[in-house]
Amino acid sequence: MSSGLLWGPFIFTEKNYTMANMLKIYDPISKENKEFEAIDPEKVGMYGCGPTVYNYVHIGNLRAYVFNDLLKRYLRYSGYEVQHVMNVTDVDDKTIKGSIKAQESLKTFTEKYLAAFLEDLEKLNIELPDVMPKATDHIEEMVALTELLLEKGYAYKADGSVYFRIAKFPNYGKLVGLEKQELKENAEGRLSNADEYEKEESNDFVLWKGYREEDGDVYWETRLGKGRPGWHIECSAMAMKYLGETFDIHCGGVDLMFPHHVNEIAQSEAATGKPFANYWMHNAHVILSGQKMSKSVGNVYGLRDIIEKGYNPLLWRIALLKAHYRTTMDFSFDDFVEVKAIADRFVQFMLTIDTVTNIEYNDIDMEAVITEHRGAFIEAMDDDFNVSSAFAAIFDFMNEVNKSMDIINTEQAKDVKVFMFELDEVLGFIEPLYDQYRIELTKKIDEAQADTLVAKRNEARKAGDYAKADEMRDKLAAHGLVVDDTAQGPIIKLK
Repeated sequence: MSSGLLWGPFIFTEKNYTMANMLKIYDPISKENKEFEAIDPEKVGMYGCGPTVYNYVHIGNLRAYVFNDLLKRYLRYSGYEVQHVMNVTDVDDKTIKGSIKAQESLKTFTEKYLAAFLEDLEKLNIELPDVMPKATDHIEEMVALTELLLEKGYAYKADGSVYFRIAKFPNYGKLVGLEKQELKENAEGRLSNADEYEKEESNDFVLWKGYREEDGDVYWETRLGKGRPGWHIECSAMAMKYLGETFDIHCGGVDLMFPHHVNEIAQSEAATGKPFANYWMHNAHVILSGQKMSKSVGNVYGLRDIIEKGYNPLLWRIALLKAHYRTTMDFSFDDFVEVKAIADRFVQFMLTIDTVTNIEYNDIDMEAVITEHRGAFIEAMDDDFNVSSAFAAIFDFMNEVNKSMDIINTEQAKDVKVFMFELDEVLGFIEPLYDQYRIELTKKIDEAQADTLVAKRNEARKAGDYAKADEMRDKLAAHGLVVDDTAQGPIIKLK
């Protein structure tokens, strides 16, 4: 964490947080939570499978990236330095087919969708990874890894391609509980040149794909021959280049567990003889109104669709955060009513804190209140990212502060605001929503000359001229503004 970050008139001072040695992460192999122990006690290496840039990502795809952002932010909040790597798959069956159909070069075709993806991340306030390697920039690393597997006897050549020999790797499928007897017999004899397989298939998978006419002009001349990498080898080569042969956490959607992550483990550990990743974290699917998102059903929505429907994209971030990452999220657009209420609750709380002008002493121990609720927040997050309980801890804190809002002083209000921004280092939506609200409010106040209208309203009310006061109120409303009369005086808000 950095210190001395400025928010408005307040300075956030770095606190001494306890390292996340009590963080527990669900282990898909044992099906139990296990305590997190980083390889380096001060630094965490995490890898998240990135987009295949052949189309626009949909709102369900974005769940993985919001969760990765939450994970990284919380690790950093807990005191770790985080090295976050996320690949970009810009060469595979889908990107090649798409570029040929669009009559565009592979680079032109994929860059268009990568740019759109990065725009979505920005709208959701997702921090960019430290490294975002493209597959096409790491062909040599993939060739070298494939050569090592050939040398060790874990791979073999056939029909111009190179395949991984599953039968030679005894722990194949351990991540998803596949037993050896479940794998098809004589896997070596049933070669697949595809990047992806149906779940029930368990044949040897391709590491290097020999050139085929359908690949058009997408190929590399290498020591393995003319061709291109298979999908799975891409992640292993790039993850190990930037994070080492063994790193802490590997993330991805649950749909990637088999075969992609299973194959990553097999080829990486066969090559190095070491564990690939110590922790695996998989987010579940998003379904809409009980249905899986599907183009044939017509319920595939992108972030742009949400924005066109009039919703702030940060509402989608909140919606994704409040559902536990391992739970299938059944979402309806009607749920935005609840999500917006959550967003408004945070914003209005922050705005109310801003109105505190009292400088009188009181006996509220705000530091103790903050410490108590910080502890509850950390306890929830340490429980495999139990965000629902973490939200509950924050709501309890806001409720407690609201009960004393009439008597807290400016120093206590400052501490409350700093604490809320501290929590937002993890959540990533309070400050941007608050800033957006203030910008919009300031704009409307200026347009309406609202200060003058409120002053006239107050004069009319004091004089008993309620018709005049109502006239001023209606003029404010025409500009999307309302006045909330509080103990601290009238507060102008967005309607």
